[in-house]
Amino acid sequence: MMDNNFDVIVIGGGPGGYVCAIRSAQLGLKTACIESRGALGGTCLNVGCIPSKSLLNLSENFYKAKKDFNQQGIEVEGIRLNIEKMMSNKNKSVQVLTKGVEFLFKKNKVTYIKGKGVLFSKNDVVVYDNNKKTSYKTKNVVIATGSEVASLPGIKIDEENIISSTGALSLNKVPKKLAVIGGGYIGLEMGSVWSRLGSEVTVIEYLEFITPGMDREVSDEFKKILTKQGIRFKLGSKVNSLKNTGTKVSINYTDVKNSKDEVLEVDKVLVSVGRKPYTEGLNLTKVGVKKDSKGRIEVNEKLQTSIKNIYAIGDVIKGPMLAHKAEEEGIAVAEILAGQAGHVNYDIIPGVIYTSPEVATVGKTEEQLKEENKNYKVGKFPFLANSRAKVNNETEGFVKILADSRSDKVLGVHIIGPHCGDMIAEMALAMEFGASAEDIARTCHAHPTHTEAIKEAALAVDKRPIHF
Repeated sequence: MMDNNFDVIVIGGGPGGYVCAIRSAQLGLKTACIESRGALGGTCLNVGCIPSKSLLNLSENFYKAKKDFNQQGIEVEGIRLNIEKMMSNKNKSVQVLTKGVEFLFKKNKVTYIKGKGVLFSKNDVVVYDNNKKTSYKTKNVVIATGSEVASLPGIKIDEENIISSTGALSLNKVPKKLAVIGGGYIGLEMGSVWSRLGSEVTVIEYLEFITPGMDREVSDEFKKILTKQGIRFKLGSKVNSLKNTGTKVSINYTDVKNSKDEVLEVDKVLVSVGRKPYTEGLNLTKVGVKKDSKGRIEVNEKLQTSIKNIYAIGDVIKGPMLAHKAEEEGIAVAEILAGQAGHVNYDIIPGVIYTSPEVATVGKTEEQLKEENKNYKVGKFPFLANSRAKVNNETEGFVKILADSRSDKVLGVHIIGPHCGDMIAEMALAMEFGASAEDIARTCHAHPTHTEAIKEAALAVDKRPIHF
């Protein structure tokens, strides 16, 4: 039975769970990780971040070859889309990466347990794998079971004609007409993929703007660019019902402003209205783990639940449902369990939308600063005036830096433009160290690079950009 005794059992092998397990083992704790999917990596690696980035990259290459190359002097003819090959390439990447996590478990001596983990007490976890049932004892439990797709009342996702992001990652042909319900990160990324591959995409969003929670100026610019790319938007529209005939789907929706009902007929509907914590079948109520009104597990600043030795991280607790946020929490919990001071700075968690151009953000938005009655300065610089972006024909978008009026400390950074998903890391690091806009402005940036736009935006905070 000694083999079934652990210092820590992590339930869930997604980005939060597997990272927590590896770090716990590195710190000398006897660690097991339970995963029911049959493959490690969670939603992110299997049906989320990773496969979607593969399709975003491939569809962008296809789009550029079709639309841009000829006018840039690269003359290509007869470009064809082989969707089967594209999906196979995506699946191969996923497989390599999930196997990579298994290798990391072996290397770090983490016990990988396949099956569904259920709590029977604060120290007892039972794993069900088909008809097999195994009991384990543990000093600590970390719940990292992630989230699942949310839908709208009365709308049934069948992954055939009415699909979730999972279905949108494995369509075997390009739908002629695709509707996306929800104008958030996931819907816009997947809508963008199929639009580039030839779909007529319409986004239906209840609010009057897309990407809720994002800096409004960036959000407006983003919508403008996506519209130019051919994506249609029905904003301020409430979806009432979907009628699935088997070959087509009719969407009945209401224009909120004028209460007018409208109907849109499409081949496929992607329901992308967010995700909800997945805690089903864990026995939380019986064990005494408390949840809030949104079904999220309640935790304190040390990520402990209402039961002292049971912790929770990632999508099952409050905060942005992002893989990197879950990873940070996973590491923090492992370090707390090992007697160290694990900590997550929730003010500096970057968010990225991997469309083309990308959108990246960290820290406060202008709307939040106004709400907090904070005095701030704004520095902006367009990629149109950046030499690297210009020669690469990537001139859409801008960098926007928000800094405290008195101290000049950077409070938020919002970028829409080329490669900004990578560029935002510089600003997250700067903010982590309490940098001022002046610090960034005085840091030498290589020329010619896209990152010079950051330096120029920092100069613009004090109204002294050089190239604009």
